[in-house]
Order: sequence, then structure tokens, then C-alpha cells
Amino acid sequence: MIRHATAVWYGPGKDGKGTITSQSTVLNETQYSFLSRFEDGIGTNPEELIAAAHAGCFTMKLSINLANAGFSPEVLTTKCNIKFENLTLTESKLILKAKVPNIDEAKFAELVKDAELNCPISKVLNTKISVEYTLE
Repeated sequence: MIRHATAVWYGPGKDGKGTITSQSTVLNETQYSFLSRFEDGIGTNPEELIAAAHAGCFTMKLSINLANAGFSPEVLTTKCNIKFENLTLTESKLILKAKVPNIDEAKFAELVKDAELNCPISKVLNTKISVEYTLE
């Protein structure tokens, strides 16, 4: 399986601007720029997209882990904070709120750790990854 996205950039660095289009067109010529990346400009940025990818990947991996262990989550909500310092991704922090009936804390922690280490996006990121969770 191959997935793809396309970025197009017009003009020089700080004064330029671009668009990103994903294969599914969920992103369809979505604006990005120096301002949307380093300040508060309108549009997306690569770090925001990595955060979305990591949150989605981790959450799906955890749901699979739970199902394989015989548990059915009612809801898993994950926020991902990407820390971007000195032009380097230094951390991806996953903050999870979960409602999973009939699971004990130790088993849940084990399945969370496996998802943290083994979701495909975690495997590709070369940064510190951490998970903070609340189990209801």
C-alpha cells in the first residue's frame, strides 16, 4: 500500500506560501505558510499534521490492542502535542482519555505501552514519545 500527499510552494521562504493536498482530498489545496508554521497565520503546518497522524495512529492501535485482549472501548480520545524547537521535533506527547469497561489498570497500561511503541507513526518518529492517560 502506498499513500501520498503533494505540497506546492510559491515564492521564497518567509514571503512564500503553499498548499498541501492529500490523496483522499481531505486536505485539498490547504494553505500553509511561514506564518502558519512559526506564528499564528491561517492554514496548517507540517507539525500539526504529524500531531494528527500520531494521535490517530496511536488511538487506532490501542483500539486494536484492546479488542485483541477482549475489551471493547466505549471511547478513546487522544490529543497529541508536538514540540518543535530549533527546527527539530523534540517530543510527541500523547494525552489519552479512555472509557473501557471491565479493564484493570495494569492491563490497560500494558496495552497503552504497546500502542505507544508499536503504532507505525511512533516507529517512524525520531523523537521522545510519551503517553499520559486517564482511565474512566
